[in-house]
Amino acid sequence: MKKSLIYLLVAASIISVGCSEDFLDPVRNTNVVTSEDIAANANLNPALLEGSLNGIGSLLIEPAGITGTRHYDLGQKGVDIWLDILSGDMALSANSYGWYRDTANLVSTVDFSREENSIIWRFYYKVIALSNNVINSFGGNDAAPTTSEARHIYAQAKAYRAYAYFYLAQIFQRAYDPSQAILPYNDGNDANISYAKVPASQIYDLIISDLTQSVQFLSDFTPSSKQQISQHVAKGLLAYTYAAMGNYTDAKTLSDEIISSGAYSMTTTGQLAFPGSGSGFNDVNTESWMWGYDLTLDLGHQLLDWWGQMDYFTYSYQWAGDRKTIDNGLLALIPANDVRRSQFGTSGTSIRMPINKFFSPDRVVGGQQVITTDLIFMRVDEFYLLSAEAAAKSGNEAAAKARLKELLASRLGGSANADAYVDPLTGAALREAIYRQTRIELWGEGKSYLAMKRNQATVTRGTNHVFRAGQSFLYDSDEMSFQIPQLEMDNNSQITGQN
Repeated sequence: MKKSLIYLLVAASIISVGCSEDFLDPVRNTNVVTSEDIAANANLNPALLEGSLNGIGSLLIEPAGITGTRHYDLGQKGVDIWLDILSGDMALSANSYGWYRDTANLVSTVDFSREENSIIWRFYYKVIALSNNVINSFGGNDAAPTTSEARHIYAQAKAYRAYAYFYLAQIFQRAYDPSQAILPYNDGNDANISYAKVPASQIYDLIISDLTQSVQFLSDFTPSSKQQISQHVAKGLLAYTYAAMGNYTDAKTLSDEIISSGAYSMTTTGQLAFPGSGSGFNDVNTESWMWGYDLTLDLGHQLLDWWGQMDYFTYSYQWAGDRKTIDNGLLALIPANDVRRSQFGTSGTSIRMPINKFFSPDRVVGGQQVITTDLIFMRVDEFYLLSAEAAAKSGNEAAAKARLKELLASRLGGSANADAYVDPLTGAALREAIYRQTRIELWGEGKSYLAMKRNQATVTRGTNHVFRAGQSFLYDSDEMSFQIPQLEMDNNSQITGQN
């Protein structure tokens, strides 16, 4: 959060703009590059900034992108593992190499000197700084890009900034309280920057403003790949934001718009678990995926990768002895007729590992070395569940049940079984069932933590955790949120007190 870093990044973005005929105008001082020059050039040739935008996307999946060395520094998917472990649904059931020990033991979340806090903090603020560079290159927060291509790049940068602030707010604030000061604020405008913590309301106002504009500007955007942020992805991020704030009306509206768009189809029964028609969790081309990253041979991902931490069939930690498994208490809640129960190993060294959900297609134990299985960030199934949750919390139980049945028919072996499960539910039992199904459906995808916060849940760990087995923790306890890191506290004299 030092000004020197912010200015360095801005300078780097200016240098990367390059030259054009406009910069050779002889009637002005060509030694001075103004913000107006940058904005005009970005509008004339927005492709010059596409590389900067792609760089933000690459940071989300960059191995050791913050530290350069640490094997759980994996961008967004690395954060997803930390959050899944905190939620209690992912058990660290064997820990031969020490990665994730301090998170699983709930040490990192109560000790600001632990590096996990610093990695998460620096990662998201780097996304924010890089996004601000792109936004400022178009003229800042109130810019009006003049071409559709420019609008699309600008809108994606704003969506990235909102996404980073959303996760920071979720991870570093114990519970949503709009009046509580929670984070330093940087919207790219020097006049607005606050190195002191600002109220959560200011952070959420920026998130909503950024995503609302992104949804508007991306209305005519057709992504060339699922790495790019589409209008539907921006809507999804906005739906999650509203739900976190308790605005269930707007969360449901956006979730339903994503579903009704017809752009994506629900993950099928066969795609949910091997040996079906093919896993829906290793290929970005899966019809349910909204946002993800196509890992290719030329990217050279090997030992340091989310797949290495999660997949028994990839040569890395899951195979070698740092086992991430489903909490056995959660597994016990999945009925025998639910296809998702078969996502997890039942015997031997693979017991309770997600060997039939996340797997390299050749299924050779420890076999995949250069990783080409893809990374998922968002899929449409999430919004059937979020729509159901928002409807139930708004008192519209009929709509909640309808959405839940749509999802569960292909999970429980048909509509009759889904009806039998859902029809008796009402009130708190219905809300609890939706939360449970969210935990089951999205296991290992980094979304259970967000649901835990929204549902103000108590986490009770099963018996298969190496650390803190059998213990319970309320969603807003000190152990359930990370700490503003010591690095920030030592170098930012204006920031005071943990949340």
